[in-house]
Amino acid sequence: VNRFMIIPMFNFFSNYIGNFGIIILLMTLVIKLILFPLTYKSYISSAKMRVLKPEIDEINARIPADKMADRQKATMELYNKVGVSPMSGCLPTLLQMPILIALFNFFPGSIELRQQSFLWAKDLSSYDAIFTWSTHIPLIGNHISLFCVLMTITSVLYTHLNMASSGGQEQIPGMKWMMYLMTIIFLGVFNDYASGLSYYYFIAT
Repeated sequence: VNRFMIIPMFNFFSNYIGNFGIIILLMTLVIKLILFPLTYKSYISSAKMRVLKPEIDEINARIPADKMADRQKATMELYNKVGVSPMSGCLPTLLQMPILIALFNFFPGSIELRQQSFLWAKDLSSYDAIFTWSTHIPLIGNHISLFCVLMTITSVLYTHLNMASSGGQEQIPGMKWMMYLMTIIFLGVFNDYASGLSYYYFIAT
């Protein structure tokens, strides 16, 4: 994906634009447009599941929990009746993974981004520390990166809005704190990573 898509697109914009922050912004817009059909399909699937939630709740209330097989059968019959597949929301996300993995490797490995600044970030291929301290804190380290913080904030807001609209926390109580925990883990992972990648995820979200 990097060889035939990301790098050629990066080189194309580099021929006309000297600001690498603007280049990353344009690359984000192009990638989002490419992924739009998959994102839209996932959104439609999620919307259909929300519409069906009252009927699924009725099935769960009608069929006891000890008859799980009957519940599953009635639920799948409902899905087939209205043409909804539970996997239709997962497949678009799965198909996006190669691009996400490619970008995860592209930003810290791109020699063109070395020592290239954007806004407060002095090097887009390294972390953009705005506060540093002498002691080492688990998960965070000895600094905090602003683009990483912005990425985490937008991820938390996106998770909150998404779960509030889908009602997922009511169906799977443990999923709510798991989703928020993942965003905090990403804060620790990306805090030491390339600021260009955190910037990409921030504006993409």
